[in-house]
Parts: sequence; C-alpha cells; structure tokens
Amino acid sequence: MLSADLRTTCAAILAAMLVLSGVAVAQQPTPVRSDQDILIQLEHDWDAAFHRHDAPFIDHILADEFIVTYDNGVRADRKIELQLATSLDENIESSTMDEFIVKEFANTAVVWFTLHLVGPVKGERVQNDYRFTDVFVFRDGRWQCVSSQSTKMVGG
Repeated sequence: MLSADLRTTCAAILAAMLVLSGVAVAQQPTPVRSDQDILIQLEHDWDAAFHRHDAPFIDHILADEFIVTYDNGVRADRKIELQLATSLDENIESSTMDEFIVKEFANTAVVWFTLHLVGPVKGERVQNDYRFTDVFVFRDGRWQCVSSQSTKMVGG
C-alpha cells in the first residue's frame, strides 16, 4: 500500500499530466484549408446559392468587373448575373459538380469543372451537362470571380 505522501505526489503528477494534455489538445491549430479546397467549396456554395436565388451570397463572390459568357454565346455583366440569380425559374431536381481542376497563378486562380443538371423539360426528365471555366482573383482577403464561361456538352 502506498503512503499518504506518495499517493498525494502521484495524484499531483496525474493532475498535472491531465492539465498539460488538455493544454496540448487546446493548442492544436485547426486544419488549414488549401486555396484549392476553398475554391471548390466556393463553387459548390455558388451553385447552391443560385438555385435558392440567394443574390446577396452571389453578390459577395462576383467582382465588380465580372463578365460571364453563357453556353449560348451571350455575354453579360455582374448586374445581369445577379438578376438571373433572383429571377430564373428552373425545374432542377439535381445539381452535381465534378471533375474539378484548380490552378493558381499568384493571386489568380482558374477553376474548371463539370456541372450536371437534372430536371423536367416539356414533361420529360433530362440531364444537361456543362463545362465551366471560372477565373478568380484574391483581393481583400477573399476569392472573387472576375470571369465565367460555360459550354453545354453535346449529348449531355
């Protein structure tokens, strides 16, 4: 059996170890997300915001000088894109994104991805697939889109 002094010393050491282990856990930094992860998440969030007509969210992503070229060749600016975000009435059952490629060049990044939209058109369920190229610049501590181009995939 341990003496009272030895038990007290063991208890003090154990308590100190528990406190120190708690400090070590508390001091572990939160995982840092890469710019690639941030940009891919931003694309997913933008897509979701577009479908729920969340113009304030999209407004935050788009740079003042934003220009978009739609799959039909029509070019528009940020004002038109925000109007579409609030007024476009789509019958989308599913919107998924894949095939992401992200390349960074200093404070600029290019994001390529494929968007798959499923929904009814004239009573028939169809899937339309689009390839996107978005160009972002990093300014004021965040990524902003300056250009977007979509191309409808043939047979998609």
